[in-house]
Amino acid sequence: MTACFDAGLKPELLDKASFKFGHRLLDHPALSLESLSKVIPALPKQQVMYSKGLLSVEADFEGTFKKRPEDMSVAEVIEQIRERDSYIMVSQPEVDEAFKDLYAALLSEVAGALKKKGIAGQVLEPMLYLFIASPNSVTPFHIDRYSTLLMQFRGSKTVCVHPQWEPRVVSTENMEAYATYNRTKLPWSPEVDQLGTHWHFSPGEAVHIPFMAGHHVKNGPNDVSISMSIIFNTEESMVWRRALRFNYAARRRLNKIGITPSPVGENFVRDWLKSGVIRLMDRSAS
Repeated sequence: MTACFDAGLKPELLDKASFKFGHRLLDHPALSLESLSKVIPALPKQQVMYSKGLLSVEADFEGTFKKRPEDMSVAEVIEQIRERDSYIMVSQPEVDEAFKDLYAALLSEVAGALKKKGIAGQVLEPMLYLFIASPNSVTPFHIDRYSTLLMQFRGSKTVCVHPQWEPRVVSTENMEAYATYNRTKLPWSPEVDQLGTHWHFSPGEAVHIPFMAGHHVKNGPNDVSISMSIIFNTEESMVWRRALRFNYAARRRLNKIGITPSPVGENFVRDWLKSGVIRLMDRSAS
């Protein structure tokens, strides 16, 4: 099996800090615009989200893609993406035969990296995401409920990634609400960007975005951008997710008596205990 990543992938920094590294998948046939123009329209409709018109950094990232343009099909968007301001996001393209071997290779390398980091167990909830976007298009500021390895295949982009648990970027209340799908539009300002790291990268390069780290993307002006990410959770990040759920559920009750829940990400033992409470509640509800 051909290696997907170069030696720049740093297992010890996964879910601790963003970093740039290289990938070795540039010539994979599944990721040509010609191949994608056949694969994407054949995928189930719910896996293909797209927008028409340039987005802004402060837009609601998840809310935008719930409203597909009624006057254009995804096939028309792909055909005109060089000339029209458009953005396409595809989840789980690995269900298509063209992506199955690629997905298996990426999953194997992610598992190997996590093992080197010392995280036992399986890679949890892995899937691929494809992004095809017009020149100068923007992916609005948001956070992800998983870890990400984002690879560039065509065009260029700048990704601004912020520190993982920095409350000046995303407040603890907003992070808890986002993690539980209760609020998906996050406040953003140019001042916030001064706290992030701007990664400029082109075909053959990749960047790691840690779990729940705020970020946004600006594509370069010269070409259509094609990028793909493999996303995943670990036992560690699932503890954080459940702890965020605990805080969201407990915050309103505790605030009434003048207590604020301790932020997630500061003490893993405390997060693990909160996670355990949520697991017990889930089991009793099933």
